[in-house]
Amino acid sequence: MTLSRRQTEPPHPAELPPFQTLLDTTDWASISTAYGTGEALPAELTLLTDPDPAVRESALRNALGPVTHQNSIYEATVHVALYVAAILNHPAITVAEDNPGGGTQNRPTLVDLLDWLGDTAYDADDECVAAGERFFDGDFLAGYEPMRAFRDARPAIFSAVHPLLGHDDADVRRTALVAAIPLIEHPLLTQHQAELADHAHRLLATCTDRQHRDFVLDALRTWGHDISGLENQSDIVAREHYTRLRAARAWDGNWTGGSYSDDPPF
Repeated sequence: MTLSRRQTEPPHPAELPPFQTLLDTTDWASISTAYGTGEALPAELTLLTDPDPAVRESALRNALGPVTHQNSIYEATVHVALYVAAILNHPAITVAEDNPGGGTQNRPTLVDLLDWLGDTAYDADDECVAAGERFFDGDFLAGYEPMRAFRDARPAIFSAVHPLLGHDDADVRRTALVAAIPLIEHPLLTQHQAELADHAHRLLATCTDRQHRDFVLDALRTWGHDISGLENQSDIVAREHYTRLRAARAWDGNWTGGSYSDDPPF
């Protein structure tokens, strides 16, 4: 039986259906990945909620890699992203695992899924689109339907990430914040900027992760906040290093005719 067009399209961007609905109503064999169609994706996506963490780890590679290979957005990417968002509160992912050394692990699958959502959102953020428009003379987004579909789905994805900003686990909170930052570039979500800025201040007070600090400081700077009192010595050293790299790359691009659009963190 052939699915209707309604069944193969991503849901309305402000809605996030149950994960099983997303799995069952998507014509996976008709949408593209980096390696062909998405026919094999349903089986791998189902394994993301397997009770065995080793099975989930394997599924992370097999389900997510083909739809974000080389930081690209494919037809299947938005469908997988919505599914991933819909399982963020699944018991197999949210329940802490036993640690033989005592205590608990920090919900690694949940952190991995948030990491992936954040990385994918950054690959489709306004800065990436602007770079694409420059390279393709203003005809980038108009001709890139998978990118448009992902960007349209940002409110639905954010609706699942947002509750995790207040999670009990610090790693989950930090990763959720980094994922949320590019998502709220959507016009329907910009009102969350002040809330995310508050979370960013709290992260900077305790977090030592270089990449997380870079993302958060860059967001605050973009939102017009004075970050001079928030940077520590490590932040200043990193910022100066990035500035030198950008200057060197710009000079080399002018000399060789190449172009560079990478910004920190690299």
